[in-house]
Amino acid sequence: MSSRLLPLLIVLMAGVLLALGFPLAVSLAAAQQQDVVVDRIDDTARVAALAQFVSEGDTETAGSGAVAGSERSLMLEEELTRYFDVYGIRAGVFYRNGEAMARAPEGWTVPRTGEGRLAFQEALLGRRSDDPRQVWPWQGHGRLIVASPVVRDGDVVAVVVTDSPTGRMRSRILEGWLYIAAGEAAAMLLAVGAAFRLTGWVLRPVRVLDAATHDIATGRMKSRVAAAGGPPELRRLAHSFNEMADNVEDVLEQQRAFVADASHQLRNPLAALLLRIELLALELPAGNEEIASVRTEGKRLGQVLDDLLDLALAEHAPADLRLTDVGALASERVAAWRAYAEEKGVRLTGSTGAVTGWADPVALSSALDAIVDNALKFTPEGGEVDVRVARGDNDRTTVVVTDGGPGLSDDEMQRIGDRFWRSNRHQNVKGSGLGLSISRALLAAGGGTLAYEHAEPRGLRVTLSVPRSSPSS
Repeated sequence: MSSRLLPLLIVLMAGVLLALGFPLAVSLAAAQQQDVVVDRIDDTARVAALAQFVSEGDTETAGSGAVAGSERSLMLEEELTRYFDVYGIRAGVFYRNGEAMARAPEGWTVPRTGEGRLAFQEALLGRRSDDPRQVWPWQGHGRLIVASPVVRDGDVVAVVVTDSPTGRMRSRILEGWLYIAAGEAAAMLLAVGAAFRLTGWVLRPVRVLDAATHDIATGRMKSRVAAAGGPPELRRLAHSFNEMADNVEDVLEQQRAFVADASHQLRNPLAALLLRIELLALELPAGNEEIASVRTEGKRLGQVLDDLLDLALAEHAPADLRLTDVGALASERVAAWRAYAEEKGVRLTGSTGAVTGWADPVALSSALDAIVDNALKFTPEGGEVDVRVARGDNDRTTVVVTDGGPGLSDDEMQRIGDRFWRSNRHQNVKGSGLGLSISRALLAAGGGTLAYEHAEPRGLRVTLSVPRSSPSS
């Protein structure tokens, strides 16, 4: 869940930071350009004030007026030249017809097209030119053109035009953007850290709850959710889960106790009943079929009660897990059952090696006994039962028992291992139908499993598997 929640939080935080960062970057660029434009407006206003006293008519008058006008024009030319030399900004004062009153550098003229021409024409109308378009750091040839009118006696007699390079301004904008990017990166790192903390805080109770649920599902009924942090809703859920687990454990314990008590209490009346049957049999002729049938059913009922008690204990007994040599244990059980197999005329073969797994040796031995016993029961004389130990997939150790019996149909395969279930074709075979259920319960406590499949050309293949590594790891 964290792999889905964490990216979502990070994407949302990144979106918020970008939504704030882009307008801030645009605002910074606009502010830097506005500072430059205001400075150029002040410069053009000062030059316009000087140029008010220099006009075309001044140069045409005779006498001292012509000399004074020429001197003022020369002074304006020198001012613009110094301005260009110091700041590198082209500047000029142009009459309405575009001729230069004064300019720097020499030969610079009013732009005939583009923003410069528009600014000149707006100034001829008696107003300062509009703010130029925003110049961005990647526009290496971008320039700022500002024009202001020179008004004399209410008429526009000339226009002051400045054409400023934007290298410094673009550098300042880029530097400001770098600071913003650094701030955004730092904020993003803080946001990621906060997202990790928030995700851990929210999901910690969920992980604890998931682990406890898995423990209970695998038979460790004592597992509970420890008190932890997190949202109040999850803390209430953990408390409710513990209450539910307590109730389930109580119900299962009552069920186990009932089965164990019922099995134990029924053994005494059954033993007394079988004793009375034996006493009655002494008064009947030898070989009476009814007495033999009653004896058989009585012994079968006793076996069922024993199996019920074993099942009740197996479902609630804790597993004593340890690293076990599964191959050696399987070889031992094969050797123990070989005499019975020879008595039935069945070949019991084994292929085992030094293969280990984590299991309860007593439970694993009991499960192997039940599986091999079941295989020998249904394998006819002359058949074969094969036991093989190997390393399975997904870090498991497997014991595969294949018999040569009649096998089961697909429908019967769905029910094998159910309590008290036996195939209709095998009702005459000795057994209670609880052997595989007991084996499954014994193995489940330690993480083991049982699987069933058809064998070729006939028979049943039972695969017992246990983990190769410690379940606690």
